[in-house]
Amino acid sequence: MTPTVLDGVAVSTMDEAGTEHAFGHVVFEHGRITAVGPGQAPRPTGPHTWVDGSGCLVTPGLVNTHHHLYQWATRGLAQDATLFEWLTTLYPVWRGLDAEITHAAASAGLARLATTGCTTAADHHYVFPRAGGDQFEALVGAGRRIGLRLHAVRGSMDRGRSHGGLPPDDLVEDTDTALVATEKAIDAHHDPSPDSVLRVAVGPCSPFSVSPELMSGAAELARRKGVRLHTHLAETLDEEDQCQAEHGCSPTEYAERTGWLGEDVWLAHTVHLSQDAVRKLGATGTGSAHCPTSNGRLGTGTAPVRDLLDAGAPVGLGVDGAASNESGGLVEELRQALLQARQRGGPRALDVRRALWLGTMGGARCLGRAAEIGSVEPGKLADLAVWRLDGLAHAGIDDPVAALVLGPTPELKLLLVGGRTVVADGELRTAADAELARELRAASTRLKEAAR
Repeated sequence: MTPTVLDGVAVSTMDEAGTEHAFGHVVFEHGRITAVGPGQAPRPTGPHTWVDGSGCLVTPGLVNTHHHLYQWATRGLAQDATLFEWLTTLYPVWRGLDAEITHAAASAGLARLATTGCTTAADHHYVFPRAGGDQFEALVGAGRRIGLRLHAVRGSMDRGRSHGGLPPDDLVEDTDTALVATEKAIDAHHDPSPDSVLRVAVGPCSPFSVSPELMSGAAELARRKGVRLHTHLAETLDEEDQCQAEHGCSPTEYAERTGWLGEDVWLAHTVHLSQDAVRKLGATGTGSAHCPTSNGRLGTGTAPVRDLLDAGAPVGLGVDGAASNESGGLVEELRQALLQARQRGGPRALDVRRALWLGTMGGARCLGRAAEIGSVEPGKLADLAVWRLDGLAHAGIDDPVAALVLGPTPELKLLLVGGRTVVADGELRTAADAELARELRAASTRLKEAAR
């Protein structure tokens, strides 16, 4: 692979010093960044690829820390529901998932993420219908097809309605089965290498759909296998009330009891946290996947992002499942995070660069990959987003980061994963849009008709 030079670009590196170049260059070779700096790049003496980046901003590829890709097949349902109402409406639909539907939905969702600047995506798959085929392989195959780095979270539920949970009994696993299947997924798919495109994490769904035995057993399994842990926590007040009634404590205290705080854990949502809980997440290095659009769609509240950052907790951004975020795009979450933080804490609660940090280095920290992705620095993986900012939509915004975060969603000139082109000139290059759309329509129709 010959060197590639991105020249004449604005660069926001997201490195620890916040280095930026109004007119600079990025060079990469063999999947890794070799040079970043101001001005034009020295031309390599040998064969190379030169890209004119005039009018563009280079950022790290965005990192999506929480998603449910299978939900792309059930967008637009339960439009005005609370979280618990939404779940009880959709679980009977999701029991019809099979591997073909999940693969089509995951492929479409990853394609949308790619065209909105995402190079690494964490997906939390916790629905395993008994006649659904190999759901996890369907998800993994979609990651290979679209070409993003995938953190596949093998989720689980063992608490059906007959035991006080929300899912139908035929949609949950027993505790031992869930743990065995999770270990098999790790053994079959997890790649811990620095340039890995597929890692596996352990992810019981949530305290209200999982037994204490599965929560603690999953934590023990993850640490024995050396993988990360992920679950939903403190998303709604209903969850807070249920946790107090059943366990006599808050969700964060329950997480601590079951082994779910630590630097190898990242939690989805964390909307309803006391100040003590915020401090605890910060002190333990527990990460938070902030999902502003989904929280707004379901009316769950606004996460205390500024407080978590001030406490030292890693905070990244998540699109969340497309059944609670029908747009499914990641770059939009930068703006949504900024707006929600300012609604909660005023206009200085979050600035545009900190919003971009959430979507890059913050996400990399949540996933345990800050040494590999999340910033544009020599030695890091060439996971790069090159945004076009030279058109009418962004004309007159002199600050390119402000243009990206506050302005309309820009087109990607390039999206690179390990130096490999995934998106060029706004178009996905690893799969055909028309084919993805055709597969998704068929899968969605079949799933919804089966639920009628």
